Amino acid sequence: MSIVLITALFALALAFVLGMALGFFKQIFAVEEDPLTGQIREILPGANCGACGYPGCDGYAKALAEGQANIGDCPPGGQSVVKQLAALLGSSADLTPQVAVLACAGTKGKALIRGEYVGVNSCRAAKISTGSIKLCAWGCQGFGDCARVCKFDAISMGEDGLPHIDAANCTGCRICARECPQHIIWMVPRDRKGARPRCSNLNVVKANVAKNCKAGCIKCELCVKNCPQQCMKMVNGIPAVDYEKCTSCGICVEKCPIKVMALT
Repeated sequence: MSIVLITALFALALAFVLGMALGFFKQIFAVEEDPLTGQIREILPGANCGACGYPGCDGYAKALAEGQANIGDCPPGGQSVVKQLAALLGSSADLTPQVAVLACAGTKGKALIRGEYVGVNSCRAAKISTGSIKLCAWGCQGFGDCARVCKFDAISMGEDGLPHIDAANCTGCRICARECPQHIIWMVPRDRKGARPRCSNLNVVKANVAKNCKAGCIKCELCVKNCPQQCMKMVNGIPAVDYEKCTSCGICVEKCPIKVMALT
């Protein structure tokens, strides 16, 4: 009998023994999955985007089955998934769909840069290493971290150096908002109507704002003073809107000399 045949027979015998051993230990140490976890997993969309804060849909399903998560923590699933989970788990099906918006209008032509940046093409890396590549410390860094993490093709970087959000594709998963080191991607109710600021510059020195960014809020408060509904006030140097009073009249947009305000 040749050495090749002996080797082959030995390998087959070894594989058989190992297979039997694996099967035996699988039965001995098997952990039964909660049937409820499997039912929840079937309802979830399977995006595995991590927006829920758990490692994929499997982790979220397990947390839901154990009562450690909320049925509204799956934005990609939308109201349909929430209703199905509510029916399965016997809880409330109240979920307000959200969409991402950008609180910065500092395009390449308006926001001045501090100098040439040589480093990793990442907003977070630029923020850590330089504080901000722009003179405005609150502005978009423009490297597209938000676009890279979006799993739904809802964000693309424009030639103006800012991310552009496609509201139709946005699922409100919040991943882009968490990824942005400047915290200038805000989640708002999808059906919200009214005015919103496109600036998050907290610098209260008007002259510095105007010098650093031609699109920055200069804290003139004309929007607040001219609002007929008196639904606006300055909070930390940024116009804040009471959307229960706002009628989308557009006067604040017209009065803003920098065009910081926009209607949604």
